[in-house]
Amino acid sequence: MIHSERILRLMAEKGLSQTALARRVGVTQGAIAKIAGSNPGGSRYLHIIARELGTTAAYLTGETDDPSEGAVPAPTVQDIAEHLDLVEVVSIDANYGMGGTFLGSEVEEKVLHFPRAFIESITLSPPASLTWARGRGDSMFPTIGDGDLVLIDRSNRTPREQDALWALTVGEMAMIKRLRVRGETVTILSDNDRVPPDQAHADEVNIVGRVIFVGRRT
Repeated sequence: MIHSERILRLMAEKGLSQTALARRVGVTQGAIAKIAGSNPGGSRYLHIIARELGTTAAYLTGETDDPSEGAVPAPTVQDIAEHLDLVEVVSIDANYGMGGTFLGSEVEEKVLHFPRAFIESITLSPPASLTWARGRGDSMFPTIGDGDLVLIDRSNRTPREQDALWALTVGEMAMIKRLRVRGETVTILSDNDRVPPDQAHADEVNIVGRVIFVGRRT
C-alpha cells in the first residue's frame, strides 16, 4: 500500500503541485490526487512517481524508511544536454521592433538547448556568441514578420557587408534593419517599401550582432 503522506511530503519539498507531478509522470491530475489521497492502493506508475520525487517505490510503500536507499539521482539538465549533444544558446525576452522598440527595462535572459548539428548547420560561430530573439512589427516584412524568431551572432558587429541584416540599438530603441555605412553616416533601411530610410551618426548606432537565421511559424 502506498504511503500517501510520504508522497505529499516529497512533493512539498520539491515544490511540485499535483498538476506538475502528473505532467512529469504522464498521467492526469486526478490520478495523482487519488494516489496522494488517504488509503490509496497501488499504482503501475509508482516507480515513475518515485523517480520524479527522487526516491524509490520501496520508500513510498513503506518497505524502507530511508528515502534515498537505492534511489537513482535524476539526471541534471547538463547531463541530458551532454547525452543528446545539445548546446546552450541564450534567448532574450525582448522583441526587436522592426520599426524600433523602446527597451526601457532590463532584458531578461534564459538558456535554451539545441542540437549541435542544427546550430552548426547555420553558423560556425560558438554558441556562446549566439542569441535568440523575436521580431516585432512589419517594417522588415517579408524578410522578417511579426513574432518571427531571429538568431543573432554577437561575434559579428562590424557591418563590412552592405545591406546585411543587423540587430542594433539607436539610443534606447532596439531594431533589426539593413545598414549602409558611408563614413560617419549610417543609413537604416527597411525591407517594407512603405517604410522610408532613416539615417544616424555612427556614434549613435550600437550594433548588437548580425542576424544569421530567421524562423517562422507555418
